[in-house]
Amino acid sequence: MFEIKAIRDDPEFFDAAWAKRGLPPAAAKILEFDERRRAVLTKLQSLQQRRNDVSRRIGHAKAKGEEADHLIDEVANLKKEIPELEEDGRQADAGLSDLLASLPNLPDAEVPEGADENANVEIRRVGDPLSGGVQPHYDVGEALGLMDFERAAKLSGARFVVLYGALARLERALAAFMLDVHTQEYGYTEVSPPLLVRDRAAFGTGNLPKFADDLFRTRDGMILIPTAEMVLTNLVADEILDAASLPLRYTAYTPCFRAEAGAAGKDTRGMIRHHQFTKVELVSITDAESSVAEHERMTAAAEEILKRLELAYRVVMLSAGDMGFSARKTYDLEVWLPGQGAYREISSCSNCGDFQARRMGARYREKDNKATRYVHSLNGSGLAVGRTLVAVLENYQDGDGEIKVPSALRPYMNGQERISTRG
Repeated sequence: MFEIKAIRDDPEFFDAAWAKRGLPPAAAKILEFDERRRAVLTKLQSLQQRRNDVSRRIGHAKAKGEEADHLIDEVANLKKEIPELEEDGRQADAGLSDLLASLPNLPDAEVPEGADENANVEIRRVGDPLSGGVQPHYDVGEALGLMDFERAAKLSGARFVVLYGALARLERALAAFMLDVHTQEYGYTEVSPPLLVRDRAAFGTGNLPKFADDLFRTRDGMILIPTAEMVLTNLVADEILDAASLPLRYTAYTPCFRAEAGAAGKDTRGMIRHHQFTKVELVSITDAESSVAEHERMTAAAEEILKRLELAYRVVMLSAGDMGFSARKTYDLEVWLPGQGAYREISSCSNCGDFQARRMGARYREKDNKATRYVHSLNGSGLAVGRTLVAVLENYQDGDGEIKVPSALRPYMNGQERISTRG
């Protein structure tokens, strides 16, 4: 959400920023709604004042025994006109609110222009990618007898999987390892949050109204979270925080649920794009001056997981057209998957500035200052657990159909060094 005054003062700036995302100009339409709303409000105030004045004159006239029929008729007419005007105002307010809610965050000046991932800019590469003689994770998992898409489809349909034995344990080990690094070394507070939220929470993070089709709902209208960002960020909704308490850093390991609307034909095999998956999420709530540094810190925390698992990856800055709705700047971490011969996203770390805070009503106040400011919110995967499992399966094959367990995970696997058909 954006301040109307800021758009009034510099509509060209906002249109240029949205154009960077490939969107048509919107400032003129916003100001049209705003002018209509303000005109209605001005007229409404005038009519209400007139009604009050005439009502007083009626009282005076009656007290003096004077005729007041024409004044009574005028009040009656005003009482008809005012509700109609109030309805015009509500429509203008609703139109303005709906339009503002549909517009994404403004990209940071550093964000490259471009319509899609083809305009993303690579920042760095870490590690040496494997090549040749590597099977895709789904072939390896099925050959081990520990990954079952057929039974998952029988239970739930496409884009689900059942993991057994050592692979189920490996998924759990990955999450525990990630949480330990983030809580013990990077100062994140672990949270066990609800998995169902109301629309207000989804609106706060920018998932509603634009991405309604990608959300799963219960019969009573609750939303199954597509990411723990939705709950962790909203922990501070409608609050005024003490500036001295910032930054707040939260992490959670949760199932996530996405309808994957528009994903027909994409990643139909394997575990890359599922309706249900697990993820360790990172969220930071900071003051305005600290969010840029916090973004780099969060990205480093996510990278540390890949480094300790000794997985090759690269960091890219997303173009304006490829960024998420709420982000002002995003780094994607893309892990090398030799079974696909490609880098694939395993984490997105985004600085949202005050965009989500305005939607949530989340502010902070500095000591001895009555004024409040909107917090800045950041989020990132630390990491997507299922995709990290995929990366391990494709990067740790030993050529004999077995999987070596990365050294960093062995303490979480009771010392197990290899995964074989025995599980």
